[in-house]
Amino acid sequence: MCFVETERLIAGRYRLHHVLGRGSMGTVWAAHDEVLRRDVAVKEVLVPPGTPETEAELLRERTLREARSVAQLAHPNVVTLYDVQQVDGDPYVVMELVPSESLADVVRRRGPLSAVQGAVVADAVAAALEAAHRAGITHRDVKPGNVLVADDGRVKLTDFGIARNVAEATLTSRGITLGTPAFIAPEVAAGGAVSPAADQWSLGASLFAAMTGQQPYEGANVLQTINQVVHGEVPSAAVCGELAPVVAGLMTKDPAARMPLSEVRRFVRPLLPEPGTDVFPASDETRPVVEIVRPPVVKTPVPGDTPLAADPGPLPFTHTLPRPSPFWVVGVFAVVLFLVGGSAGFAITRTLAGASLLPPPEVPGPSLPAISSTVSLRPTTASAATAKGEQGAEFTIEVGADWTSFLEQRTNRGLVPSTVVHLVAPTGVYEVSVQRFPDFYPRRKIENYLELVRSRWGEDMYFGEVIEQAEPLPVGGPEPAVQFSYRTVERATVPGGREEPLRRSRYSRVLPRGTDLWVVEVVFPTEQEETGRDTLFNPIAQTFTVTS
Repeated sequence: MCFVETERLIAGRYRLHHVLGRGSMGTVWAAHDEVLRRDVAVKEVLVPPGTPETEAELLRERTLREARSVAQLAHPNVVTLYDVQQVDGDPYVVMELVPSESLADVVRRRGPLSAVQGAVVADAVAAALEAAHRAGITHRDVKPGNVLVADDGRVKLTDFGIARNVAEATLTSRGITLGTPAFIAPEVAAGGAVSPAADQWSLGASLFAAMTGQQPYEGANVLQTINQVVHGEVPSAAVCGELAPVVAGLMTKDPAARMPLSEVRRFVRPLLPEPGTDVFPASDETRPVVEIVRPPVVKTPVPGDTPLAADPGPLPFTHTLPRPSPFWVVGVFAVVLFLVGGSAGFAITRTLAGASLLPPPEVPGPSLPAISSTVSLRPTTASAATAKGEQGAEFTIEVGADWTSFLEQRTNRGLVPSTVVHLVAPTGVYEVSVQRFPDFYPRRKIENYLELVRSRWGEDMYFGEVIEQAEPLPVGGPEPAVQFSYRTVERATVPGGREEPLRRSRYSRVLPRGTDLWVVEVVFPTEQEETGRDTLFNPIAQTFTVTS
């Protein structure tokens, strides 16, 4: 393994010492402010390779805009943002460095919180959110992994949306964060707008996880979990002990009926300990010794030499054991971040590649003929507008009444960016996607889209391509529509930990409409291909209509 020097000075004052986490959106460094002589965390936000310059500029501007908003917050329960600097066009976000571990790690090591510990967390996070909402800021990703428990007992909320990961950068504001579906408010998971009430639900879901050691919703895959959040019953808060009324009050599906944050704080006040009490005491058996390590020069592996976490994780915290070597510290961070970010990274990576998120069902899926006889299709109207919005993006298609939808924006590796609306059956086995490429014509042709699809899959994963001229389909653009089908094979982990092949058949209609290209794709198990084509694809695809 080769090493390179990593210490460097940016903006004439922040010396980057060693890596705390590395991901596809950049790197989080432990650093030192040589002007004010204090330790800080620096998030180096990098634009993913291949991102069109217009989108890269939007990402940089979004980072600066959110940093300006978060800079308004000066609260003891919020990780403080100190500065933002631009180096060669890329933003560097400078934040408070808090020696700590996340609430998720605390529960994982120690088990569920006591009533007093839960009250301390509830009071601190509610206070942080109150301050944010007063400043017009919605957190959007409250979860145990973003709540920090400092080594001196303080509780802080971190990661207020500053370029968290590629998936969130490419999803619209109405989209979902695929890595943490168990804590998303139902209205957001269903594609609704994010509001301060969504933070209240997420606080309740985080307290449920902290008080029980279990996530409030757990499915066999991400999409099944989302379906549970949207359509399932709210889990009973009775298992949360003395905090049950708070959890029940926050986890209410009607956003307007959720317990106000001020009421949360009023309710837990009698449970709070005397000021100065450390309710998360450290000991050799239960908690590692935490210290900020700032060596003069640290070497880290060359990027790509070792596996990296999919996301830098909560900003900013560090775990070390007593008197470690700098190399050991970096190794610990790489392992911790890899374990925490692994599952979210898989969903994010597959989404960005344009591949299916659907692993095999936990039990054999229902036969497709049963779907047509027991589930009625109903018209669903949605918009495939880009993040900036435009006319001509609404469409109607018929799917199951209980199917869940979410919105995704794709960069498409140099081809024109597109918007995808996913409509997913409750089992997570069947999916309909409607993809719109705005201003596709006159510079591109359908063959360019087909090349893009082929490039998303390895040679051992892509089979059985068939392209047919779809003459009966209405002509609405500069070239005839085509019907396109292919099969894919992926490796998926099933209950029990073993891997099995996941075979999917994908049938689509590729439809020019004015200057736009639309693609309606239906996905189902290859084992059910014949009935899937006749029972799902044919009846659903023919209902697609662009309405504006």
